[in-house]
Amino acid sequence: MFEFDQYLGFLAFLTILTIGFWLMIFLLTFVVPYWIIGANIENFKMWRESKRKDK
Repeated sequence: MFEFDQYLGFLAFLTILTIGFWLMIFLLTFVVPYWIIGANIENFKMWRESKRKDK
């Protein structure tokens, strides 16, 4: 059976693993799409502005 310090180490490992898992889920579902969509909108605005300047 575990000793108390091994138990605390195991709990710390599980906590770090869980935090990392939820951080990856958050980054892949919210942050990365927001970043990509924002970059595309910004590029579209710059492209549209350059088309206006050409006319």
